Amino acid sequence: MSVETPTPAQPFDLVSLYKDLHAHPELGFAEVRTSAIAADHLNALGFEVQTGIAVTGVVGVLRNGEGPTVLLRADMDGLPVFEQTGLDYASVARGVNAAGEDVPLMHACGHDVHVACLIGAAERLVQTRDEWSGTVIALFQPAEEGGGGAEAMIADGLYSKIPKPDVVFGQHVSPYPAGTLGGHPGGAMAAADTLSVEMYGRGGHGSEPETTVDPVVMAAATVLRLQTVVSREISPHDTSVVTVGKLEAGSQHNIIADKASLGISVRSFDNGVRDRLLEGIQRIIAAEAMASNAPREPKVQFDQSYPLTYNEPVLTEDLNAAFIERFGQDVYFAPGAITGSEDVGVLATAANVPLVYWMLGGHDTAEYWAADAKGTVHEDIPSNHSPFYAPEIDPTLERGVEALVIATRLWMDRHAAA
Repeated sequence: MSVETPTPAQPFDLVSLYKDLHAHPELGFAEVRTSAIAADHLNALGFEVQTGIAVTGVVGVLRNGEGPTVLLRADMDGLPVFEQTGLDYASVARGVNAAGEDVPLMHACGHDVHVACLIGAAERLVQTRDEWSGTVIALFQPAEEGGGGAEAMIADGLYSKIPKPDVVFGQHVSPYPAGTLGGHPGGAMAAADTLSVEMYGRGGHGSEPETTVDPVVMAAATVLRLQTVVSREISPHDTSVVTVGKLEAGSQHNIIADKASLGISVRSFDNGVRDRLLEGIQRIIAAEAMASNAPREPKVQFDQSYPLTYNEPVLTEDLNAAFIERFGQDVYFAPGAITGSEDVGVLATAANVPLVYWMLGGHDTAEYWAADAKGTVHEDIPSNHSPFYAPEIDPTLERGVEALVIATRLWMDRHAAA
């Protein structure tokens, strides 16, 4: 481990810690090095530490007298992306994915920022423990990127191992101006469902299509028809997305294949809308197979489902106000509802407690506003999951630390034991 584990008398060097984490990403449920770093830092601070929850999950508990219990969450996993940022601490790491393939690794979604900020917040709360009373839980979650890490921690008995929280807080670094903060009340991030579809035809020679049932044509018609689910079956007032991100069929130019595979991603902000989307998708898949005279009904498999990330509205507004009071009006950046998805809400739902999950800006401020003025933010500002995504260290890290502390203290102060 290249970062020396500090002692309580030795302040954390968060910049060095962050650079080290960035240079050493790990895939979901393989965050062995990252979880060891988190556990070592929490142990040094005097937290009660448990490791190995859902394989690599780490949880630290700091009991500081009577009072409420606040859970702060950071996710740890990286992505199979080849980094192209040009940073002197850029990742050159590689790993093995679920299919057994060797892949490049990168912290392309900023989870290294999340880990560093939570470690920094844990240190700050220990340093100021004479100013608050209650219990703080620092939770480092594996496998947020499609691995269902939060659900896996719950299934592994998380709340039988630690105190049940009264609230869950978290943040996500995003390509907004560095150091800005903002949470969206209500439905903040979309529910997500992924579906794998097999559509079956009857293969044959490309010169005799009349003897076959062509699954490529069947799949192509399905892809086009699926575009009407959102545009013709869902109200324009209800945000939703249906994306066919994968379409595979065939092996040769002159061979008509016997099946085609589709990968579908669905996003929604309302359970009723979600139900209509999923019903419509399955209906269209079945109907297109029937229209093509498919020899078998298609197979539809639900792979992953992430719940709606729902921010408790009043608490979210109160926390936004607390950010503005501490840093000034310019720090507030309204993110709106985001069609990306998160599993942090699982931790709150399982405990039946409120959640607030806010955005932390991490891009160079001057560059962001210059792109905004030109209307080229999406073209000029690398987003999460981009091989060019590189959050600004200053003031992003320090602002993220302070935001977690502010949220904790806001809840502690309002719900202090009588």
